[in-house]
Amino acid sequence: MAYRPTWQGHLRLSLVTCPVALYTATNAGGEVHFNLINPKTNNRIKMITTDPDTGPIERADLVKGYEVSKGEYILLSQDEINSVKLESTKTIDIEKFVPAEDIDRVYWDNPYYLVPDGKLAQEAFAVIRESMARAGQIGIGRVVMSSRERIVALEPRGKGILAYTLRTDAEVRKEDEIFGGISDKDPDPQMIAIAQKIIEQQEGPFDPSQFVDRYEEALKELIAAKQKGHKVAKVEEPEDTNVIDLMAALRASLSAKDAPAAKAPAKAGAKAKAAEKPAAKTKAKAPAKTAHKKAS
Repeated sequence: MAYRPTWQGHLRLSLVTCPVALYTATNAGGEVHFNLINPKTNNRIKMITTDPDTGPIERADLVKGYEVSKGEYILLSQDEINSVKLESTKTIDIEKFVPAEDIDRVYWDNPYYLVPDGKLAQEAFAVIRESMARAGQIGIGRVVMSSRERIVALEPRGKGILAYTLRTDAEVRKEDEIFGGISDKDPDPQMIAIAQKIIEQQEGPFDPSQFVDRYEEALKELIAAKQKGHKVAKVEEPEDTNVIDLMAALRASLSAKDAPAAKAPAKAGAKAKAAEKPAAKTKAKAPAKTAHKKAS
């Protein structure tokens, strides 16, 4: 499959420059896309650009406007917008190098693959990539994409370079603003010890193929059933259960062979109640079956 680059320009390390192309490293999320339909006619609804005073207007006749006050706009043509030229519109200039651990994960945004653009760029690209790999650090540069200048983190990966856009400090909320209401009280040490054992039971390697979008899979099954003319039954909402005895819930989770509490946390309260009964009669309710597919 031939992929179209998201951006094309040059990569520069000091005086070493080479043509490069940037490709998105991920697929668009979700395969199920809906259209708005008029159920009376079964026609797809068309969105028409309309001026409230003069009526419908062609998109080609529109310009972009920045609102400076209520109802007052500064109008800009595409040519005027294109006149704002930054070096990063055509060149990723590596400005500095930092250890990977110095970049907080909250700043990492979208991944891209950076590759040499053409045979003549191969040698210079390889020199930049290999020198970065041996230094063991992340290169920081800038690039203009989708009318925005983005900070990018460059990391050698295989024969190419993995480029991650980074969020700016202004884009990241301060954690104290969100976490401020959490209690400072230390949890019960015995409960922590049991929870740690539960974590140990569930340790394992990360395998992305095990994770799928279960909601999208359920939507596909729903669409397939409707297509065959099947009547879709209303799904019962899961019961809201509260943890009555946290210690009992933790112990019941630890003793369960298949650790159902970790798979269905909403049933923790039910586990707590079950723990009050003799162990031989304790039976966890199995989670609802969900369709699975292999992740792309």
